Amino acid sequence: MELANHFFEGHSHYDRWMEQYPDIKARFYPMVTDKGQNTVSSGDTNAIQVWPMDVPRELYHTDWVADRTIDWLSARMGDDPWFCWMSFPDPHHPWDLPASEISRIDWRDLPLPRLYSEQPSRLEAWLDAKPAHWRGYYDGELWTNLESPREFVPRSMTADQVREINAMTHIENELIDEACGRVLDWLAEKGWLETTDIIFTTDHGELQGDFGLLFKGPYHIDALMRLPLIWRPAPVAGVTPGEITEPVGHVDLGRTFCRIAGIEAPPKCEGRPLPVGAAEAAEQNRELVLTEWDSEHGEIDMHLRTIYRRDGWLCTCYENSRLYEGTEGELYDMRNDPDQLVNLWDDPGYVSTRRELVEQLYESLPEVSERLPRTAPV
Repeated sequence: MELANHFFEGHSHYDRWMEQYPDIKARFYPMVTDKGQNTVSSGDTNAIQVWPMDVPRELYHTDWVADRTIDWLSARMGDDPWFCWMSFPDPHHPWDLPASEISRIDWRDLPLPRLYSEQPSRLEAWLDAKPAHWRGYYDGELWTNLESPREFVPRSMTADQVREINAMTHIENELIDEACGRVLDWLAEKGWLETTDIIFTTDHGELQGDFGLLFKGPYHIDALMRLPLIWRPAPVAGVTPGEITEPVGHVDLGRTFCRIAGIEAPPKCEGRPLPVGAAEAAEQNRELVLTEWDSEHGEIDMHLRTIYRRDGWLCTCYENSRLYEGTEGELYDMRNDPDQLVNLWDDPGYVSTRRELVEQLYESLPEVSERLPRTAPV
């Protein structure tokens, strides 16, 4: 059986670069097999995909990305403007970070996530309040997560395994912090830091044990949707730092980049520039942010449409699929239920609220001019 790591599938620069170190490349987690993704582990708790490995830190992809970024920046000439997208594979499963870094955090010292319980009955009660694929995934009866191994049953995961996986995630984050710091130090030494806008974010979250689940998938909750987003405008712009509490999203990044560059955004570019300060945020009158999910995994397809509104209402519609009739959904009052434990979708007392949110959701969704051919499961 031929084994390959998720980051070594013949399509990345890192993959090609690591060909000069075949013995080290072979030490990474054997994630992809002829049967799908592995459930193997070499951690203390036998937690899924925990795989500390004897790999020099300077050859790990986090430091590699920072090195390549500095090399690219070093080739910029004079005062020509530039845009650099520095993208790290971590934090991500498999948790196969260099073994030399494991001592940073002892998993035994970590508290359990607030939305994890060592009482299965409590987890089941939380999950049963949500549409069927939540409990189906927990019990191992429904596979709707592309990145979750089909053999993995979240119900079987222990509290210590949750701790160890989260410790690995925290260490991956620390390595990213240090890698970003090296790049920022380089910009400072070059004298460019004062004229450089810096945006830090990620593409999605991770369940990390919330509701007894792991990995990610069609679950529109804070663990996966509420993401870090930091924008430090170039200090020469004279912008006063502050926190924006209005709804914003990744769809706003394209127009933000164009605004920083002083160029007109293309007509098809959605969203609005991120507001510079509370005053502009108020002027933009940001009312809502939308999230969509579409996937086709074998016999299961999923289609979720979500609206989060400034007044704290979160509403998710499940569109017609082979699993759902199109009448199911989730409705949460995030002001009084920030953990999304009480699903009000079928509550008679919130029929008008649900109807209002559903109408606003579909009125706000952008028009789809054409359906592109499916080339990947998600």
